[in-house]
Amino acid sequence: MAKDLLLEIGTEEVPAHFMPGILAQLKEKATAKFQEMRLDFDEVTTLGTPRRTALLVKNLAETQQGASSEYKGPSTAIAFDKDGNPTKAAIGFARGKKVDVADLVVKDGYVYAVSSEEGKQTVELLPILLKELVEGLNFPKNMRWGDLDFRFVRPLRWLVALYDEEVIDFTVANVKSGRVSRGHRFLSEGDFTINKASDYEQACKDAFIIVDQEKRRDIIKAQIEEIAKAHNGHAEITEDLLEEVIYLVEYPTALCGTFEDKYLKLPKEAVMTPMRDHQRYFPVLDDNNNLLPLFITVRNGGDYCLDKVQHGNERVLRARLADAQFFFDEDRKHSLYDYVEKLKTVVFQEGLGTIYDKANRLAELSAFIGEKVNATEAEIKTTKRAAILAKADLVSAMVCEFTELQGIMGREYALLDGEGQEVATAIYEHYMPRFAGDAEPASVAGRLVSLADKMDNIVATFSRGLVPTGSQDPFALRRQALGIVHTIIEANYTISISEIADKAMDLLNITDSEKRAEIQKNVAEFFTLRLKNVLGDNDVRYDIIDAVLENADEVAGTYAKACVTAQEIASGVLNDAIQAFVRVGNISKKAENNVINEALFTLDEEKALYNTYVAVAKDVETALNNKDYKTAIDKMQELTVPINNFFDNVMVMDKDEQIKNNRLALLKNIDTLIKSIADFGKIVL
Repeated sequence: MAKDLLLEIGTEEVPAHFMPGILAQLKEKATAKFQEMRLDFDEVTTLGTPRRTALLVKNLAETQQGASSEYKGPSTAIAFDKDGNPTKAAIGFARGKKVDVADLVVKDGYVYAVSSEEGKQTVELLPILLKELVEGLNFPKNMRWGDLDFRFVRPLRWLVALYDEEVIDFTVANVKSGRVSRGHRFLSEGDFTINKASDYEQACKDAFIIVDQEKRRDIIKAQIEEIAKAHNGHAEITEDLLEEVIYLVEYPTALCGTFEDKYLKLPKEAVMTPMRDHQRYFPVLDDNNNLLPLFITVRNGGDYCLDKVQHGNERVLRARLADAQFFFDEDRKHSLYDYVEKLKTVVFQEGLGTIYDKANRLAELSAFIGEKVNATEAEIKTTKRAAILAKADLVSAMVCEFTELQGIMGREYALLDGEGQEVATAIYEHYMPRFAGDAEPASVAGRLVSLADKMDNIVATFSRGLVPTGSQDPFALRRQALGIVHTIIEANYTISISEIADKAMDLLNITDSEKRAEIQKNVAEFFTLRLKNVLGDNDVRYDIIDAVLENADEVAGTYAKACVTAQEIASGVLNDAIQAFVRVGNISKKAENNVINEALFTLDEEKALYNTYVAVAKDVETALNNKDYKTAIDKMQELTVPINNFFDNVMVMDKDEQIKNNRLALLKNIDTLIKSIADFGKIVL
């Protein structure tokens, strides 16, 4: 008979952003542990609040599955003498495997020792298993308390361990397991008893704890939406803020507060940022997405004295918004361009000058990129102005206080200064994408300054020898390189990564040829890995990636080529062609040069292959110039039949050295043409 298992780890309040990872880790470790111990179960679930992390296992078997092992020994010729008696070899093998020699099994000409182990009772295994689960959890940061050497995310206060109704006894950090948990700090009467594992959620609910995080999510979201609707608006509920609030409360109650209309004159983000990022409030917008003088917060408690809670939150927000108003007013005593001069006081990186120097590099580098992608003169002019102003808001009072507003306040101040919508948008967009899944910059100037900023960061950091290794990436260069890759692909820019890096090195005054070569090598490897990741995320097979991706110098073209090649291979139309292309590639390795003498072709099959190659090469070159990779692949398939006829009827390694080398040269040229798309020898059919 199967029974439910409960493990609850009670602690002081755990940081909200730790909780999703802790719950996922506990579920993974528990599942692996039960499987390793041969304990059958139906489902493993993890639940959590700020003060408790719980594991629920449905229908955990009462008895461990038995196990049998079979060990191969010596052959029967060695194990037994001519009379069929066991030899010293058989006796020694049996003794080593702790079985009687008479119990050895003969099979396939060898002797085997077979041992079986009966399954133990689950209650015998659980004390050690649960103790190891608790002690085996890892956290971003640990604490020690008292005189203990034990480390945990927060001090342990209680443990509940029940197998149906039975308490599983074990001790961690002087805390002994039992059936007593703790209720809500303010709403409950204190400790409460859990009679059996299956009663856990209801027992928690009776103690004013909604222990299931998904149920808390639904409750919080529904309450916020209902309150916003009652005030003729809708709340801006971002997933990251919602998830954080979920793990800040055990019994949620949403409430609405107000602030003075005068703060609506501030830029919307200047109000929403302290509201959302500092106070964990949800802003309320009208049907036109204009900010309303309202906010919604979630209380860890019931609905009593909500007016006092509302008043307290309003006072806190009022102080925050007053600060924002003051910083905004101070900033507006100067134009955004006035702050560019102050960038001379901010160091960029050690030995690489100031942010002011970087701003001037961005203007030059973004204009260079603009010329390479055929941007118009007007677009380049906008780009250079945006690049000069892009970092100016970093020394504004508003951004110094609310760092999340970098780029946002630059955009707002640029608009107020009359810099124009294009410049303002580019200032905001040049930080994009800010994180995985974020949008790429949409305007031309925004793209150009974004590419320049990220490449300058990468090359400058590489020049100091700080190339990311392993999981270490303190300057977030991988994210920035991915941003460059995504932006180039999205914009379909034909541009060389090495050219941009080369220009960036010029602007950084890196003149040592060996150092420049090392930086280019590191940049090429770095971007190749990023493009591999992007292709893999788009379900392109590993062998196709390896076949197409020699390097990532021309990002958009390589990406498009890989995607088209993957589609063609998936359709199956290339199977015959690939086999022919691989034969060409294998034999062409013996070619000493690629010089073809048409007069040396004597057989019809080699003449036919040469003529087809010449025609196909011209069409493929045109298609590649037009980035029409499907047409290029389709045209190359015309070589399949002539190649097969050539190999069926022509002796490549002719006794005549000139004829042999000429045939190899033809194959070498064909192989070079084929590899302008992919090295099909790496494709797994």
